[in-house]
Amino acid sequence: MTRKKVKLAFISDDSARKATYKKRKKGIIKKVSELTILCGIPACAIISNPFDSKTEVWPDLDGAKQVIERYQSSSVIDGTKNVNQESFLLQRITKAREHLKKLRNENREKEMSIRMMEYMEKKDLPDDVSVSDLKEFEKLIEKNVKEIDNKIVALGELD
Repeated sequence: MTRKKVKLAFISDDSARKATYKKRKKGIIKKVSELTILCGIPACAIISNPFDSKTEVWPDLDGAKQVIERYQSSSVIDGTKNVNQESFLLQRITKAREHLKKLRNENREKEMSIRMMEYMEKKDLPDDVSVSDLKEFEKLIEKNVKEIDNKIVALGELD
């Protein structure tokens, strides 16, 4: 049997509000207790009672103080990791731009390799090759030669 959906609104009847407060307080304390047991983490609950001046503290006042002190000291240490939404989005944008730049460079290098292979097959350079393209070809050829030399050295070491 399912429960009906609870309408979240202020309960105007004092006795009903008091009864609901007691039930919900008990449920919250039970959940915090289960959380500490199941996850093995320190936790506490501080619930202010609107019907009298007594404040409910779980597990006890000393335990709550330890959890709060631990939280306050850890947030000072991990302050660099705490980010708001704006700084998080700026970090993501920066990473995405760096990744895009890296992919563009890889694509450009692959294009140049393909063009270089085509030129080698035809044994002729087209008329529209610019000086910057030739410089990039030179860098690509030097890189490929270094890779080949490294592979030759690695194979020589295996013998």
